[in-house]
Amino acid sequence: MNKPALDLSKLTADEKLELIDDLWRSLSSDDLPLSPELRAELDRRLDRPEREGPIGVPWEDVRAEMTTRGS
Repeated sequence: MNKPALDLSKLTADEKLELIDDLWRSLSSDDLPLSPELRAELDRRLDRPEREGPIGVPWEDVRAEMTTRGS
C-alpha cells in the first residue's frame, strides 16, 4: 500500500471535514470493537426509555407554557 502522502495543511476546512466523513463512513462495525463494559453501558442506555418511560416534556405542554408566558 504505497500511496502518495496527503498534505493536510493544503486542505480547506471543508475538505478536511469531508475527508473525516469519508474515513468514518469507510469503517464497519467490526472495525470498532467494544469492550464488554462499554457494550453493557450502551445496552443500559438503550433500555432506559423502556424501563422509565419517555424523557422530556411533550411539545403541547411546552407550547402551552410559552403561550401563557407570552400573554
